[in-house]
Parts: sequence; structure tokens; C-alpha cells
Amino acid sequence: MKASSNTVTAADVADLQSLIGEVSLSSWFTIDQHRIDSFAEVTEDHQFLHVDVEAAAKGPFGGTIAHGFLSLSMLSKMAATALPLSGASSVLNYGFDRIRFLAPVPSGSRIRGRFTLAKANRRAEGQTLVHYQVEVEIEGETKPALSAEWLVLFLSKG
Repeated sequence: MKASSNTVTAADVADLQSLIGEVSLSSWFTIDQHRIDSFAEVTEDHQFLHVDVEAAAKGPFGGTIAHGFLSLSMLSKMAATALPLSGASSVLNYGFDRIRFLAPVPSGSRIRGRFTLAKANRRAEGQTLVHYQVEVEIEGETKPALSAEWLVLFLSKG
């Protein structure tokens, strides 16, 4: 498998087959307490491990941690910084075949996405279903926050 920082550059959807196995890294994003609290407000998930700094300090992680779904939701922004593409009029989140939350993301941590292009299949005229193996890395940690098989549907221009 080929791996390097931001290997996948602006490529036409038609060229995706030639990029299978390529790895691309996103920019780093800070997951601070403000972002965690904002996510809690939107999702109405106010579990103390995420939002109560004092109580979480006494808990199993020694402080607040990001919601697993917050880390997952960052994939769209991470992909935008790691996977610039041309030749598609729309890019749609098609879903996931597998998601695993592997390690907590402590408040104040930085995370980034590691995207490996696994498959690209033409489905119908103007549609390509792309499979990415994704890991969300936590800066300074060996274990990723999450691992997922992400499916993205590219709709071609025209």
C-alpha cells in the first residue's frame, strides 16, 4: 500500500481506479471543550464525560472527552482538506459499512483523518461509488480514535 501525506490531489472522478491504495491525510483539527459543548447542545447529549469538567476529571478518562459521533462527524471537513477532486457535480455521503470507536479523544486533542481509497465502482451513468478505509488519528497517540469504512457517491457533471 502506498502512503504519504496528501498523496491524492485534485483528480478527476474517472481517474479514481488508478488511485486505489493511495493514502491521504487531512489537516489537524483541535477538539477543544467549546467544540465538545457545542456538539452536546446540537445533539442534546450532555453526558458528564463530555460536558462536566469537574465530574469528568474524577472519571475513567481524567477529563472530558469528545463524543464518538463528534469525531465521526468531522470526517466531512477532514475529507475536504485531504481529498480535493474535480469532475463531480455532487459528492454525497452514502453511509458506512463499519464504524468502530477505538480510543477516547480528550478535550484539547488534535485529530486528523487518514483516508485510504479502497474501491471505486461505476454504478450507473454519471455515478461512482467510492469506498474509503478511514482512521481518525489522535496526535501523539498510537491508537486511532475510530476506524470506518466510508462510502461516498460521486455524481459526475453533465
